[in-house]
This record gives sequence, C-alpha cells and structure tokens, in this order.
Amino acid sequence: MELEKLAHNLTVCKVADLSEITTDTDFCFIAKTDEEFSLVCKTEDTPPRTIARDDGWRAFRIRGVLDFSLIGILSRLSGILAARGIGIFAASTYNTDYILVKEENFERALAALADEGYTIV
Repeated sequence: MELEKLAHNLTVCKVADLSEITTDTDFCFIAKTDEEFSLVCKTEDTPPRTIARDDGWRAFRIRGVLDFSLIGILSRLSGILAARGIGIFAASTYNTDYILVKEENFERALAALADEGYTIV
C-alpha cells in the first residue's frame, strides 16, 4: 500500500460558525456536529478568529480510492504508530483516509510505516 506525503503545514481548529471558513482553498476538512464546527486546513488558511487551534501538524494519505468493504486499514496504520508512541489525528473522505501527526513526529512516523512494508511517495 502506498502512502503519499502532503507538503502542507496544517492546523486543527474550532470555529464559531461555518461563515468563518473559506472553502475555496485546495485543502480543508470541515466537520459539524451538535457540539462544534471543526476545521483542518493549511496553517496559512486558518481563519483569523478561532475558538481553539493547534498548529504544527503534517499529513499523509493512503494513495488511491479505498473501497468501503476494506476493513482495518486505519486501525493497522494507527496501531503501528501507537506502538511507537506517535499520536494521530485521522480524517476520512469518500475516497481515502488521511493521518495527521505532529511535525516533530512526521519523519519518524513515515519511517515506522516504511519499516512495516508501506511505500512512502
């Protein structure tokens, strides 16, 4: 399985309402629940007013389109990283999964996954 590094520095944040979010950028995840509006975006695209924010994230994605019948992909990746003491923030789209790790753990995370047979591109 191939994992693709993303070049962006990312921020995870909470915003007061959706009008704070610019969606015409090339990378953002938006989640709305009964408790919050969350956003993952390039750090430079972070809205000026946030309720909370955490900078310093990097990401990779599973390359290709994942069929919904596939089981355990995210669990296996997160398990490998957890065994090495690397925390994650996961996000999924219709096509694939994204895993974010803190900048200081990014290269170590990729090396751990490569050691387990994943191809990093």
